[in-house]
Amino acid sequence: MASTYTNLGIELQATGENAGTWGTKTNTNLELIEQILGGFTQQSIAGGAQTTALTISDGATGATAAHRMIEFTGTITGNQIVTIPIDVQTFYFLRNSTVGAFTVQFKYATGSGTTFTFSATNKGDKLIFATANDGTNPDIAAIDTGIASVVDDTTPQLGGDLDANGNNILIDSGNSINDENDNEQIKFTTTASAVNEMTATNAATGNAPELSATGGDTDVDLNLTPKGIGRITFNGGGKIQQLAEKVTTEATAATGTVNYDVLTQAVWNFTTDASANWTLNIRGDGSNSLNSIMDTGESITIAHIVSQGGTAYYNSAVQIDGSGVTPEWQGGAAPTAGNASSLDTYTYTIIKTADATFTVLAAQTQFA
Repeated sequence: MASTYTNLGIELQATGENAGTWGTKTNTNLELIEQILGGFTQQSIAGGAQTTALTISDGATGATAAHRMIEFTGTITGNQIVTIPIDVQTFYFLRNSTVGAFTVQFKYATGSGTTFTFSATNKGDKLIFATANDGTNPDIAAIDTGIASVVDDTTPQLGGDLDANGNNILIDSGNSINDENDNEQIKFTTTASAVNEMTATNAATGNAPELSATGGDTDVDLNLTPKGIGRITFNGGGKIQQLAEKVTTEATAATGTVNYDVLTQAVWNFTTDASANWTLNIRGDGSNSLNSIMDTGESITIAHIVSQGGTAYYNSAVQIDGSGVTPEWQGGAAPTAGNASSLDTYTYTIIKTADATFTVLAAQTQFA
């Protein structure tokens, strides 16, 4: 009776067979068992889309499919399929070390059983069980024993606090820290060659936590920028140690209707002498009304500096969003003239008392 072979190539010698060669064949079997239990081999699958068949060699060592760990190598330019004979039953440690963004599928040579596929970006390891559970459509089962790379886990969860252990957390530009509903909470944008940053510092009892500008520069501003015409709101009381207001200086003469855009500046400085009495129209800007950017119960204060020559002129009318308003002037009366050869400074405090309803407190001051 002739010898037979297992599905991994081990020779099963029949009684009375192989006289004189029994020892050699037994040694080969032992080497083959050692290879099956712990052998490592590499298999190049370089090239375009193709199928690579891993084979079994009956009674001989060296067959790729009869190794415990198989590493796939080579530069691939198309999706790959790697097959094993339909009757193989064992488990494999597979490593995808290929170069190229294409998939690598591991499956039986025939049948429609389940398979395992390394995604185009998964260059990692996987434990695979070839079940041989059906003579026609056997399954390949992927066994999860944890992840070799965080990249492989698309929904990672921590079982405890994340300790960076003295290292940084790197976040790509445009990415964010999200809430439990996957909505953005803090978004990060990268500046090439950045040397300055923000530092958040907590505090002990009786002290205030701090958000500060830090970095390589000696003096570093801290910008808080709302979106569009949105505003920054400080809830609760506030303490300001120093304040600078935006001033726009223009070689412009006051005359006709002057549109004051409060979204552009807090102080508007005209350096050319006024040429006629003027109407001041106070608005958000050319696209936004003052009414739309203020809430009821809020106020805003602006200043308008007007250069005066030998013939002086004055602000004869005030509008808000194109509609006339009558200010309450300091001293009880509206000005009827400007001040020659001076800088006339007008200040306006606008209080929104209801929708499109405003109280304006105004003053004219001469500087010479």
